[in-house]
Amino acid sequence: MKVVLAGYNVDKEVLDELKGQSAPRLDVTPETLSAAYARISRDPRPADALRRAAREEVEKARRSNRAIIFKMGHHSVAEHAVFNFDIIGASRLAIEEIERFRLCSYTEKSQRYITLGSDYIVPAEIRDAGEERLFVKIIRAQNALYHAFFGKLRPLVFAQNPGLARDPKKHNLLEGWAKEDARYIVSLATEGQLGMTVNARNLELMIRRFASSPLAEIRDFGRRLHDLAADIAPSIVLFTTASDFEAKAYGEFAAAAARALKGGDKRRASADSVKLIEVSRRGDDTILAALLHSVSTLTHEDCRARVKTLDRDDKKTLFRAAFARMEFYDFPHREFEYADLTFELILSASAFAQLKRHRMATLTRQDYDPNLGVTVPPSIEAVGAMKEFMDMIGRTDEAYKMLKTKAGGAAAYVLTNAHRRRALLKINARELTHVSRLREDATAQWDIRDLTARMTALARKEMPLSFMMAGGKDRYPRIYEKIFGKSPARLPPDLKK
Repeated sequence: MKVVLAGYNVDKEVLDELKGQSAPRLDVTPETLSAAYARISRDPRPADALRRAAREEVEKARRSNRAIIFKMGHHSVAEHAVFNFDIIGASRLAIEEIERFRLCSYTEKSQRYITLGSDYIVPAEIRDAGEERLFVKIIRAQNALYHAFFGKLRPLVFAQNPGLARDPKKHNLLEGWAKEDARYIVSLATEGQLGMTVNARNLELMIRRFASSPLAEIRDFGRRLHDLAADIAPSIVLFTTASDFEAKAYGEFAAAAARALKGGDKRRASADSVKLIEVSRRGDDTILAALLHSVSTLTHEDCRARVKTLDRDDKKTLFRAAFARMEFYDFPHREFEYADLTFELILSASAFAQLKRHRMATLTRQDYDPNLGVTVPPSIEAVGAMKEFMDMIGRTDEAYKMLKTKAGGAAAYVLTNAHRRRALLKINARELTHVSRLREDATAQWDIRDLTARMTALARKEMPLSFMMAGGKDRYPRIYEKIFGKSPARLPPDLKK
């Protein structure tokens, strides 16, 4: 076997510096990797030789890419070209759209750890509607209240955690807890930043989808991505114009649904913000049969039949065997993906911002809806600031109603991290265990921690064996010891003495 490092991400400023020290060249492009790997299926030469040939004849490589992607429809070759983008000054609302793409990587500025200034965007739709003055007035009032809340919450957090407060190295952690609650009053117009890594195939999809967005900020962002990528790799970012399917399909479906349902839009009140609405029937058995199928020569039908003959103790023994070597950083086996759960959630923008990061699940959502109320951090009431908080929410809701009539969907920018929306989450047992390990940990933010704990509790009722190892990373040693009577081989780093 021969393994060759074909390339890796290099800072563009380094590339520009190197290019400036050499004669002009065309081969500083990821297109050559796509062209070379596209030829592997039909060219007997070694892959490194194919890459060399592509670098030597870049225009030929580009023609090959266009033919393979456009004429032959093999879009996967574009996945070998990878781009990194700094995204600076995007609104929280825009970042939700940017991070909807499953097969990209994102690292985002956290409002938990960074003290917010007064950075926000004024959407073009708001300016065009002549409502910039109202919008800015509300945003500035929200931001002022954020700083006032932080000033009140900081001493509360330090007082509630005297052990941590005695250690100066833990002060940033405690201040972060105060910031994360204060931020519930800031708007979705607040600026953020992120680093994004994306392959060319997903970049093309991103640009095309953004071209159809109803939000001007997103359309502008898509154009910027296109201009940057097209200059470097014109042969692998091809289908970028707006799509009627993306732009019109949901609206037309909504109109058709209104006609079919006689236009009714009646809302059924629900006090339960976490509902398990669908679950795989006999999920523990489904997963156990899949595990048996992987380690035997039996048909799946035979595996199901064998599982039916087992009593609960036998099943538990088999699940224990499947989990025995598991460490806190391990996922359950892939067979756990055969059992699904679907939840309907009512969650805050703050919680949604974290849930959306779990892109291996299926997550769809409604628009933010002030009629669903807001999520208020308990600490706000603890410092006697509930009236101030709700007064600002009232002002925000009034501004939203006014902006909605004049600026449409862009009115959502004025809503806060406390405002809620409905979402549907379909997730398999493997991924939910991973979400539980991360989001039920003691270091997780309280809102998403509570939401995840409720989902896990409902899942455990339906599939007690499959979810016997679910729980936060900090609890993992206790969970393991309860099941196996001994400590796991490895402890999470923050639990080591």
